Amino acid sequence: MPASGPYAVPECMIDPGRRQAPIREFAVAETVMGGTDADGKAAPGPLAEPVARINEAVRAGRTAEAVELAGTTTDQAARMYGQDHPEVLGLRELTAYIAYLADDPLRSFRLSLDLARIRHRQHDPRAAYGNVQSAAAAWRAVRDPLQGLCLGQELLGVWDGLAAGAGPAADDIGQLESARTRMGRLAARARARHEEDRGGATAPQR
Repeated sequence: MPASGPYAVPECMIDPGRRQAPIREFAVAETVMGGTDADGKAAPGPLAEPVARINEAVRAGRTAEAVELAGTTTDQAARMYGQDHPEVLGLRELTAYIAYLADDPLRSFRLSLDLARIRHRQHDPRAAYGNVQSAAAAWRAVRDPLQGLCLGQELLGVWDGLAAGAGPAADDIGQLESARTRMGRLAARARARHEEDRGGATAPQR
């Protein structure tokens, strides 16, 4: 559906965009890939082996294989533990990180923002804000200004909700303002492109 609000634009055009260098926002996923839990201890259980294979595929640059393995392992974990179990959510974070590496920032964005919503419902503001930061990293890798505006509105909607309560999002308003500034730049680029397209469409034929 068309976007609404102060950055209203035409219906989004879906494009995988480009990948930037991995950054700290995906630190939780990197912990999972390292085969450890949140306390740095070895991750036991039936998921240890598939996670190790995912880790190996990523390190070897076999991102397509890693994407497939991550999807299969997440589905397996969801059947074992349930959709909102911490193990499953951690694997979804891992999948979002791998999508980012695989030049699919749109999928990475969707996964990360969905996780932020889940963590917000679970009253875990720290984890939710980490997922928002991961979504923001993927969003910054999107180069089309119209798509960036559409995604940015979704991102800011979730981000504003976190910043309205207590927690790291409220303590880090500078990051939110930086995202708002990028939205302004994207809006300016979208307007310039629209005017350029209109000029080309109405130019007299020679």
